[in-house]
Amino acid sequence: MRVALAGAGAFGIKHLDALARIDGVEIAAVVSRRLDQAHEVAEKYGAPLATTELGDVLHAADIDAVILATPTQMHARQAIDTMRAGKHVQVEIPLADSWSDAQAVAATQRETGLVCMVGHTRRFNPSHQWLHQRIRTKELSVLQMDVQTYFFRRTNMNALGQPRSWTDNLLWHHAAHTVDLFAYQCGAPIVRHTLWPDRPTPISASRWICRSS
Repeated sequence: MRVALAGAGAFGIKHLDALARIDGVEIAAVVSRRLDQAHEVAEKYGAPLATTELGDVLHAADIDAVILATPTQMHARQAIDTMRAGKHVQVEIPLADSWSDAQAVAATQRETGLVCMVGHTRRFNPSHQWLHQRIRTKELSVLQMDVQTYFFRRTNMNALGQPRSWTDNLLWHHAAHTVDLFAYQCGAPIVRHTLWPDRPTPISASRWICRSS
């Protein structure tokens, strides 16, 4: 599989590090808003194409999938364009910053049948998996789940401590993390959407009610 990355910032680099460890996957292209950064990252990870235009990737017949680690405001449009180009897509959270845009992405996924994943990473955090296992074995019971998020950062920096060129929507970002994490800890399944019972979709539509054992 040949995979392109759009967004060569802190989390884009994390994706490239992961892809480099997967057999059978080739990093095919790097897209960044700055051409010098695209070239630097592409050279480091052996990608033959470096560009500032996502369209260069979408028009490449030999690229199978795209990871979008771009600013939140671009996610929905880019995800739709990627699927329209016949390529699978993984989108960093949040999928969109409006319900209508999120619905449009989901509709495009159903129409194309391509994989559309959203980067819900907290369920893979070792501490959350430790807790999840104890809930599954009924060593612990879910009575109520709350989240408190504290922001100590007072400058707009990325995870590598570098200045960021855009501003994230903290509510949408962390709410997406929280909803998915709560669904995971409750054991909520990925189900068919009740509005389209005959169309299974990779996009999660989960039950949110938690009951104690």
